Amino acid sequence: MMQTVVLENLTIGYIGKGHRKVVAQGLNAAINSGELTCLLGQNGIGKSTLLRTLSAFQPQIDGRVVMNGREIGDYTDRELSRAIGLVLTEKPDVQNMTVWEMVAMGRSPYTGFWGTLTDEDKNIVDEAIRLVQLTQLGERLVHTLSDGERQKVMIAKALAQQTPVIYLDEPTAFLDFPSKVEMMQLLHRLAANEQKTIFLSTHDVELSLQLADCIWLMEPQMLHVGTPRQLAANGVLSHFIARDGITFDTETLTIKVKNKT
Repeated sequence: MMQTVVLENLTIGYIGKGHRKVVAQGLNAAINSGELTCLLGQNGIGKSTLLRTLSAFQPQIDGRVVMNGREIGDYTDRELSRAIGLVLTEKPDVQNMTVWEMVAMGRSPYTGFWGTLTDEDKNIVDEAIRLVQLTQLGERLVHTLSDGERQKVMIAKALAQQTPVIYLDEPTAFLDFPSKVEMMQLLHRLAANEQKTIFLSTHDVELSLQLADCIWLMEPQMLHVGTPRQLAANGVLSHFIARDGITFDTETLTIKVKNKT
């Protein structure tokens, strides 16, 4: 696997007038192409801050983020739009826009000022919709879709953008369990089959342990990186998951909850 994104002694946080707030520091890790990497951690630990930093939405405080051999800060906005696709949790606030039209917006980094789609652009949009298995819904209005279908549309938009890297912030939030499973299976399949670098934050721990190729687990003053099996074997996952009445099975990578009487 090729290392697409590399963190080198990265410090993330916020810089204000006369002060700075460090959220996490000393982060060293790499995200590989062709793999699904899941970012886990408690609320407030800095997952969203890390995603924004990796996406170049906010600057790092110290250290480096290197993507395909170049520091993220050296990319122009246009280059970033062709390198990184971003799928957020928020529902798109659109009316009277079809699935096909929404996905076609992913071609905007390539279509110029007027946004005119060529036949090649249209073929790319069709293929993106096919990959997420929404071909039959191409003419449906986005606001009429279920949450799971809408998330697939936003992933298709990122695929139409044809970026090597796709970041997702809580892509399974607000979905029922079957839809969560389907979404994670889709992302794993896209990473493997399309050789995309797919990195997502999530609270769906057990599902991530079953489907992710790599886990990043953020804890105070530490970022643990490894396969689910590696992090289970060294006790990191048990320390993160186990509580009074909650145990983690390191063999099956499952979480067990004891009934309290």
